[in-house]
Amino acid sequence: MIQIGNTIISLDIFEKHFLCDLNACKGVCCVDGDSGAPLTREEAKLIEENYLAFEPYLDKKYKDVIRETGFSVIDSDGDLVTPLYNNRECAYTYTDEQGITKCAIERAYFDGKSTFRKPVSCHLFPIRITEYKNFDAINYQQLDICKAARACGIAKQVPLYVFLKDALTRKYGPEWYAELEVAANHVKNTNQ
Repeated sequence: MIQIGNTIISLDIFEKHFLCDLNACKGVCCVDGDSGAPLTREEAKLIEENYLAFEPYLDKKYKDVIRETGFSVIDSDGDLVTPLYNNRECAYTYTDEQGITKCAIERAYFDGKSTFRKPVSCHLFPIRITEYKNFDAINYQQLDICKAARACGIAKQVPLYVFLKDALTRKYGPEWYAELEVAANHVKNTNQ
């Protein structure tokens, strides 16, 4: 484990390789799960405020779920999450022409229709952050659905922390990420 500020980082973040291969997985991370994407209260509010920007990208079945359940829900663990369609698919997704499931919230952001990119938990996937009173634990959640991403990351030699640079910088800031790069070099030199 490495500590930077109030974060404790698993060595997997430095040592594992990862690069999404959407042609292989078809965006299954937005479909396969036991709960919706974790949200902060602020993110739930931003989703509600920006809903009209990304609603046009949603299928009717997802709009119906959101209308019935609300913009966010409390899951069985008591966590605030995105609503699901059929207890499976995130209600904020759409399927593109290649059959890849993607985030409608993020599409509206990249189309310049919204200032909210997407929930940080989605942006950080497959990293999961557990917030404790005095620190955040940053861990890699290795799932079978991401076998292609691991293979692609290894083939292209992309460490997990590099793949998630934008997301980690969004969450903790550029100074923190610069310290993470220093730690990554230390871990690399130690392992040689």
